[in-house]
Amino acid sequence: MEKILVIDDEKATLSMFRLFLDAYGYAVFTAENGSEGLAIFKKEKPAIVITDIKMPGIDGLTVLQEIKDIDPKTEVIVTTGHGDTDLAEQACDRNAADFINKPIKKEALDAALKNAKERLDSAKNTD
Repeated sequence: MEKILVIDDEKATLSMFRLFLDAYGYAVFTAENGSEGLAIFKKEKPAIVITDIKMPGIDGLTVLQEIKDIDPKTEVIVTTGHGDTDLAEQACDRNAADFINKPIKKEALDAALKNAKERLDSAKNTD
C-alpha cells in the first residue's frame, strides 16, 4: 500500500483528505502542523506529501524545502485556501509536483495525484 502524508492545520480538511485517500487505497498519515508533518515524514518516508501552504509555525514552503532536502524524489503537492499565485510560483520554483486551491475539488486532487505518480514513475525510470 502506497503511503501518503497530509499536513494541514484544519481538522476538517484532514478528514476530507483521509476519506478520499483511504478510498483510493493509500496508507494515509496526517499532521496538524509542519513540525509534526516533518517528524512523520522522516519516520514513514511516504512517496507523496500534500501540505497546506499557510500554517502557523513552519509553513508549507518550508515543509516543501525540507522534504526536498531530505529526499528530492518525494513528490509534494501544495494546497492553499488563499489562491495566492506568488506562493504557487514559489512552490513550483522549489519543485512542487502540483498546486491546488481549497476547497479541494475531487477533479483537482485526482489530477494532482496523477501528476505526482507520473513524476515518481519517470524518476524510477531514470535511476
